[in-house]
Amino acid sequence: MSWIDDPEFRPDRPFGPQTLPYGVVTVDGADVVAVRVGDHALPLPPLAGSLDERVADLVTAGSLDPLLAAGRAAWSELRAGLVDLVTAASAPRGARLVPLADTTAKLPFTVADYVDFYSSRNHAENVGRMFRPDGDPLMPNWTHLPVGYHGRAGTVVVSGTDVVRPSGQSRLKGSDNPVFGPSRRLDIEAEVGFVCGGPVRSRVPVSDVAEHVFGVALVNDWSARDIQAWEYQPLGPFLGKSFLTSIGAWITPLDALAVARVPVAAPEHPLLDYLVDPEPWGLDLRLEVSWNGSVVARPPFAEMSWTCAQQLAHMTVNGATVRSGDLFASGTVSGPQKHQRGCFLELTWGGREPVRLADGSERTFLEDGDTVVITATAPGEDGSVVGLSEVAGTVRPAEEG
Repeated sequence: MSWIDDPEFRPDRPFGPQTLPYGVVTVDGADVVAVRVGDHALPLPPLAGSLDERVADLVTAGSLDPLLAAGRAAWSELRAGLVDLVTAASAPRGARLVPLADTTAKLPFTVADYVDFYSSRNHAENVGRMFRPDGDPLMPNWTHLPVGYHGRAGTVVVSGTDVVRPSGQSRLKGSDNPVFGPSRRLDIEAEVGFVCGGPVRSRVPVSDVAEHVFGVALVNDWSARDIQAWEYQPLGPFLGKSFLTSIGAWITPLDALAVARVPVAAPEHPLLDYLVDPEPWGLDLRLEVSWNGSVVARPPFAEMSWTCAQQLAHMTVNGATVRSGDLFASGTVSGPQKHQRGCFLELTWGGREPVRLADGSERTFLEDGDTVVITATAPGEDGSVVGLSEVAGTVRPAEEG
């Protein structure tokens, strides 16, 4: 029994006591750190007096930044204290439940750096088959290292933020010269993001990933495929990706996903030593992509070929640092079956196979007014269900001028 009166706050629902994701919401005009309990936010500043003094100050700011910087020991201690508070029979002094509908979600932390990977073999092979039909679908390096690129931290936004259709250069089929205008092939990428904290450090071994990854959130790395196709050779993604990346408003602690850890598929050849990970750091996350209310894909994160531990090790092995507030994402999550493809480029096979939605309309790429919502769950302890907060966005027309 718990003092929290919310039918969604129970172990068989995604946001019961087994999850307790952190976010920042505006309540009574102030931004406060909160945890999500069912369909309510539980602001934490009024509960500081009920927590151990070693972690109480970490929940009184208007963002998660102090908590991220505090490190693993503080993260685990605070979570244990919050589990005790929310599962108690009576409410602690100062407790207040605020319906999510009565709050405004904010980007919960300051994004320091953003790195996006390309870690789904199914996705990489599908894209390779589309664009290199007469060649090997995978580039020679793909099975040796987690391929990635640096994104724009300043365009990471919280779920619910509108997506303004980007404009840029693209080249029409049959033309030698580019044109400038709004993207005609606007797409999504259903991804899983890892929010970093703890001390600044470089050359992080795979064994230390939990010291630097605070939690997990869904990411939609919106992509303008026509702009990307013209610009990406030879240096890779730029304007086709950098205009907007959405992240879920609530960060699920890494500790909540302990039961969801699974091994990834064995590599087809020996890896270099710094990428060899004896621990199972794959995650059994079941994603669902909804397009204007129609579920069009269910990508399985357990199918990914590279883990968060390997990604973190690779992105710091050259001496680059990981620091509090860094965000790195998995890349598009796709499975071996068509209904498991995590982007519309794959799902429609480059626009040649339209998707029919529940209202009878057909789509290849996103139209103005379209809304995409990505959700996910994972198995939890004792048969419970752990939730990842939705990441949603609605497409708005390109800006003029």
